[in-house]
This record gives sequence, structure tokens and C-alpha cells, in this order.
Amino acid sequence: MAKSKQIYVCSECGAEYSQWFGLCKECNEFGTISEEPIELSNGGFSRGGWQSGNKTTKIKSPAKPRVSVKFTDINNDEQARFPSGYKELDRVLGGGIVPGSLVLIGGDPGIGKSTLLLQVANQLSIRLPRILYVSAEESGQQVKLRASRLGVEGTNGDSTENSNGKKASIPDNSLYVMPETDLEEILRELESLKPQVAIIDSIQTLHFAALTSAPGSVAQVRECTSALMQVGKRENITLLIVGHVTKEGAIAGPRVLEHLVDTVLYFEGDRYASHRLLRSVKNRFGATHEIGIFEMADKGLIEVENPSELFLGNRDELAPGTSTVVACEGTRPIVVELQALVSPTSYTSPRRSTTGVDLNRLQQILAVLEKRVGIPLSKLDAYMASAGGLTVTEPAADLGIAIALVASFRDRTVDPRTVLIGEVGLGGQVRLVSQMELRLKEAAKLGFKRAIVPKGQSLPDDIGLEVIYISKVIDAIISAIPSERNQNTDFDE
Repeated sequence: MAKSKQIYVCSECGAEYSQWFGLCKECNEFGTISEEPIELSNGGFSRGGWQSGNKTTKIKSPAKPRVSVKFTDINNDEQARFPSGYKELDRVLGGGIVPGSLVLIGGDPGIGKSTLLLQVANQLSIRLPRILYVSAEESGQQVKLRASRLGVEGTNGDSTENSNGKKASIPDNSLYVMPETDLEEILRELESLKPQVAIIDSIQTLHFAALTSAPGSVAQVRECTSALMQVGKRENITLLIVGHVTKEGAIAGPRVLEHLVDTVLYFEGDRYASHRLLRSVKNRFGATHEIGIFEMADKGLIEVENPSELFLGNRDELAPGTSTVVACEGTRPIVVELQALVSPTSYTSPRRSTTGVDLNRLQQILAVLEKRVGIPLSKLDAYMASAGGLTVTEPAADLGIAIALVASFRDRTVDPRTVLIGEVGLGGQVRLVSQMELRLKEAAKLGFKRAIVPKGQSLPDDIGLEVIYISKVIDAIISAIPSERNQNTDFDE
């Protein structure tokens, strides 16, 4: 008979203890440690097999591999991929879906994870014979009702129109739906049906009967993911797994969940705005920090072909305190408008507030402007936001933030045809950034005429922009912000 043992596991970080503690020593969270039973075989752990037996001296045999192979003998053919039906998702995945891979998709409730995966399942069912959609949160009728609302329903070869306006004929019995939470039943269905792609919605609601803990606990999530991974790798099934997130924005469950899968994607965006961002934070088959942009419409998610136009504000009406930067998310350049507001404070300590910009970065640039340029901003409220709500975290946006703050302080308008790219150092210097040529080509494609970049940046002559090289923030201010007597000059002249 198997022996049982009790361990104590933190639900936040997955740390294990031999006794209960109120405070987790790994993540410093209170009240997150709970009891988890584990099963041990008779006799406990034993070092049998190759380590057992007597230790008599034996004649040494020649060294030879048993199952390992030489590194040069490994096949270096490129991994085959197949398209998901959405170019934005393929971009984030690194060029398409890899057979037998595990993809974890996390996001806030109501952001559109299930909508995205249902639309992807519809597109895949056009080209692949068997797609399995495991709905652990909804019944089959609820899934079909949502599919009908999104326009992706079409059995018996009916012609439907997807969210991109394309007519698609769904083959009969190509998309299978399984409303189930029992892990063993799901594994049996995967081994029997052998689908090319299986969607698990969601991992926190699955239940493994051999464990006494509740669904969503550390042990349940770890064991369910491990079992699905084994079946997926053995049967070469691609698994798209939905993961819930905590209030801090991290995927719920143990950290080992993100280590087990091949790719981790986050579906971000404001539920009150129309656009959604699919961001890659881990990818064993492609680059990380790639983003795909979708727009939520009445019939589901639509791909955004030109995201730079989405994150540019109204270019018809010029307003003081705005500047334009080119941010790079992975290999994609995106033109973003930054808006700043500097006003007198009504409190003892001035307020600092940001939307889409790092607050610490804003405070650092404010200190540089006051110390190195001489602009008194320490006793003024400062607000900074990015148009469209895109999160801009890279240092290449520092110059645009600084120019927007100075323009708002002086009540000046920056030329809307100018982009600013550069990192601001603590000494007031402007440093070089990567992928400059890619950024400037994106700006030229959108009709910008001038770019202010750090001195020493090597660029080709046919970039399509007038490039102004500067070495300090004060030089950028002189070049970007017109004087008072030239403020009313028409920029189109």
C-alpha cells in the first residue's frame, strides 16, 4: 500500500516546505501556504538499478554512448510550421505554429482570450482534419452560441464569413468540442482522437482525481500541465492553453507552469478600448517581446495591418506638449504619440502620473531637465501619457518624453512631422539606440519629414528623412521646439 506524506506548498511561487509557515520565505507573501498530500511508493525512494549491487572491482570496458548522439549528428533542418490563419498571431509565435508545441496564453478576464482561440480554431479547421476545443468553463451550447455570435459557426460544409470578411467553408466534423474538466477523460480523448491542435480553456479549471486539492491549486495546475505536455509531445499534438492571471497580472499557479511550456503569450489591453495586444514573453522557437495587434469588433477580433496609425493621435489639431517617437516591440517599429502636461501644483508635493510610460523613467528625465538644462520642474505637476494606451518602456522614447515636457512647460507646439529617437543619460547627453534604420523607415513610410537622432548613428543616405544629429538634450530642445516668434509659422511651409 502506498504511503502518504504531507507537504506545504505556496500558491504564489510554488515553494515547498516540510511544515506550515504563515509567511513564505521565497515570495514574502502571507497566508499563501497550504497543505498538499503526496503519494510515496512502498519503501519510499530507493537508489536501485545501476547504483545497486556489490562494489567489487570490474574490468573497465571501452567508453561508448548508450542513447546519446553526437552534436554534429543531430538533424539541423528548420522546424516545420503551419499558419494559424492570423498573421499577427504567426508573427508573435515566430512564423507560425510549431507541431507538438505548448503555448500558454494569459490575460485579464474578459480581454478576449477565448474569443481569439475560438477564431483560431475556426481558421485551423479549414485546413486541418481534427481540431479539439476543450471547454472546461462553458457547456457545448454556450460555446456554440458564442461561435454563432462571432460568425465562426458552420457545420456540414456551410459557408461562413470570418471577422476579416473572408468566406470560409468549414469541413464537416473538423472542429470537435469537449466540455470536460476531468483530466483523465481529456487525456483519453487526446490519445483517441489524435487532433493536430487542441485548445484547453482553461488550465486552472481542470481537475486530476488522484489529488485531493481543489482545481486551480499549485499541485493541480502542475500535474495537469505535466500530463498534457507528455501526451502532446508523444502524439505530436499542438496545445494552446489558456491561463488565468492574478491581480498583479502574472499567470496564476506555480512558476513552473511557465517553465514547462514552450511559449508564453500575454493578451493585454484596456477592456474599455477597442485594440488588444498579444505579447510574447517567452518563445523557444522565435524572438521574445514580439507583439501582435488586434481590434475588438462586433464579430470578434480583427487584425490591425498598420498599428502605427492606431497609436498616433489626431494630427489635424496641434496641441502643446506632444511629441512623436518610434518604439520597437521585438522586430516591429511602431510610431507613438506622447502627450505631456506640466501645470502648477496645488499641493506641497507635486504629482507625477503616467499612462503607458514608466513612472521612474519620467522622474529621472524631470531631474535631468532641471539639473542639466535648468528648467524648474521640481515644483510643478507632471503628467505623461501615450496615445492609444500602448506601453512604451524602452529607453529610445526618453528624448520624446523630454521634448514633450519642455514643450508643455513653454506652451509650444512641436513640428508634427518630426520624430525623436534617443536615450537620455543622467549627464544630459543623448545616447545611441538599436534598430535606428528600421525605425526611421517606418516614420518615412507614414509621411514624417524630419528625425532628431543621437550623434554618431550610422544611417544610409536614402533614408527618406532629414536627419538632425544631436549630442545633448539642450541641442534637441533647440532643434525641436520653435522660438516664440516662430511659433505661429505654418509647419507646411
